[in-house]
Amino acid sequence: MMDEERGPVGEPTVRSRQLGGELQRAREAAGLKVDDVASRLGWPASKVSRIEKGRLGVKPADLDALFDVCGIEDPEKRDVLRRIARHGRQRGWWQTYRDIISPAYADLISLEDGATSMRSYQTTLIPGLLQTAAYARATIDALSMTSTPEEVNALTNVRMARQSVLSRPEPLELWAVIHEAALRPRVKSDPKMMKEQLQKLLDHAVLPHVSIQVLPLDAPPHAGMLGSFAVIGFPETADLDVAYLENLTSALYVEEPAEVSRYGSAFERLRAAALPFDESADLIERLKDTI
Repeated sequence: MMDEERGPVGEPTVRSRQLGGELQRAREAAGLKVDDVASRLGWPASKVSRIEKGRLGVKPADLDALFDVCGIEDPEKRDVLRRIARHGRQRGWWQTYRDIISPAYADLISLEDGATSMRSYQTTLIPGLLQTAAYARATIDALSMTSTPEEVNALTNVRMARQSVLSRPEPLELWAVIHEAALRPRVKSDPKMMKEQLQKLLDHAVLPHVSIQVLPLDAPPHAGMLGSFAVIGFPETADLDVAYLENLTSALYVEEPAEVSRYGSAFERLRAAALPFDESADLIERLKDTI
């Protein structure tokens, strides 16, 4: 969480880094050094530097002062950056779980909360926003390894709460391409769990803001062979979209627009290689019926 005039707890969030990066680029375009901005505003140079690095929150009045000094005159650009700053100051429901979720995971939840779209490619798991509680609990237990049963239950509650972005008044638009391998039931001791999970996919696939495609097992070499990823989109501008990659011990956020664009292009290739929506639903239905 980030408060005004305080640094964020842990590492800077993606949104605070984005805001700081935009301010730094504007300052450099104006031919100013950090000391120049600090002198004109009567601030310590360290304050300007920490804001640009995303390590210090910024009050609305201070943000407007930075706009003026750095030459950010476009009203639309100012509004975009104000919205990003407000988002960074918000205290979300996930802060209740800060003792059990990592800063990177909290960042993901915060990004989902402020996003308008997500394009997700998954190789071996059902996307978190589409999981049943039983499936989520089983996968969290398997992947966390050292968590207590109480922590697994709490993390399951977090994952279920994340799914509220799909039912809010202006829901997140989710487009998921799921490799067929993730749909094959592998928990023979609990076939009911996988059957219910596949049914949840079918139930969500009919929603107007959810698109689900299956990449078949016999698909030719494709852009997703290196692993799962998601592209999280925001209402302000595509330059502020973020790609998200996760592994066993950490998460990586790709923020450079050119690199994020490559992930967007990779998703488009995967979407084109995947089965059409109707055929995807038919395959999910058939797999469910074989359990």
